[in-house]
Amino acid sequence: MASLNLGYWVQSYSMSNQVSSISKSFPLLRSLPFNPLTTQSSSTLKKVNFTSLPSITSVLTKEDIVKEEEQDPQKSSFDFNSYMLQKASAVNQALESAVSLRDPVKIHEAMRYSLLAGGKRVRPVLCLAACALVGGRESMAMPAACAVEMIHTMSLIHDDLPCMDNDDLRRGKPTNHKVFGEDIAVLAGDALLAFAFEHIAVSTVGVPPSRIVRAVGELAKAIGGEGLVAGQVVDIISEGLTDVGLDHLEFIHVHKTAALLEAAVVLGAIVGGGCDEEVEKLRKFARCIGLLFQVVDDILDVTKSSKELGKTAGKDLVADKVTYPKLMGIQKSKEFAEKLKTDAIELLQGFDPAKAAPLIALANYIAYRQN
Repeated sequence: MASLNLGYWVQSYSMSNQVSSISKSFPLLRSLPFNPLTTQSSSTLKKVNFTSLPSITSVLTKEDIVKEEEQDPQKSSFDFNSYMLQKASAVNQALESAVSLRDPVKIHEAMRYSLLAGGKRVRPVLCLAACALVGGRESMAMPAACAVEMIHTMSLIHDDLPCMDNDDLRRGKPTNHKVFGEDIAVLAGDALLAFAFEHIAVSTVGVPPSRIVRAVGELAKAIGGEGLVAGQVVDIISEGLTDVGLDHLEFIHVHKTAALLEAAVVLGAIVGGGCDEEVEKLRKFARCIGLLFQVVDDILDVTKSSKELGKTAGKDLVADKVTYPKLMGIQKSKEFAEKLKTDAIELLQGFDPAKAAPLIALANYIAYRQN
C-alpha cells in the first residue's frame, strides 16, 4: 500500500529544526476578532504565540490501529488495541439498544443504517475516557457518549446530501440518501439530532440533574449557530474564494470539526464530576485534537484513495475548498499536526498518568491515523 505514513514522518524529522519555524505562527483558536460570517478574510496570517493555545466512529481495523509500542516503547504498558475494542463494543451495544427498530420502521431503518454503519467511535470513546479521568464511571457517561455519536452521524448524513457535499460513499457504503432518498435522509438526521438530547436527559443515571443540564447546554452550543453549523456555513460560502487566510480556515475547522470533539470530552468531564479547572483543561486538550483531526483529514484527502478512506477522496480539491495543504503545503501541514498533538498531550500533565493514558493514545491515534 503506497500511502503517506504520518507516524513515520513524525519519527524521521527533527522537531528542533523544523517545528520551531512554525510554533509561533498559527492563529489562536476561537479568540480571533475576525468573523468570516461578516467579513471576508485577508491572506495576512495573524501572528500569535502557539503555546498560549486555549483551547474518532465501531471497532478499529488492524490497519487503523496505531502500534504505540513501536512509536514509544515507554508507553507499551497501555494496550490501546484492547481498550478501543472494548470501549467501541460497549458503545455499539448501547447505540443498538438506544435506537431500536420500531415504528415508523422506515425512519428507524434509515437512522440505524448510518448510525450502525461502522467507524471507529472515537468521539464517544473520548467522552468515556474523559469521564474516567476525572473519577467517573463509564455508565455515567455512556448516554452522553451515544448522543455525541448520534449528532456526528446526523452531520455526516446531512453533509453527504446533494445540496451540501453531494457524496455517494460514506464508511465504504452508499450514503444514506442513496439508499433511502433525500427526504428520508434529511428526516433521519433530524431524528438523530432530536433523540440525542432526549437520550442524555432520560437515560443518564447516577448523575446530579445540574450536571445533566450543564451537559445538554454544552452540547447544544457546540452544534448550533456558534458551533458546528457556523463552521459548515463558512465552509460553504468559502468555496472558490482565492483570498482566504489561515485565520479563516481555522474558524471553519474549530467550529465544523473541533467543536463536537471538544463537546465529547467536555461532556465526559462534566458528567464524571470534574471540577471547573479540570473541565477547562480538558476543553483545551480537546480543542487541540479537534483541529488536529481536521488537519490530518485534509492531508489524507489528497494522499489517499477512496478505497483506503472509505469515502470519496480528493473531493475538497474538486470543490475548490480551502484546506491546510492548499494554504500551507503538505509539509507545513504535517508540522502543524505534530505541534497540535504535542500541545494536546502536554495539557494532560497533572492528571493521573494511568487514567490519562487512553487520551494520550487517542491523541496519537488521531495524529497517525490512515483513514
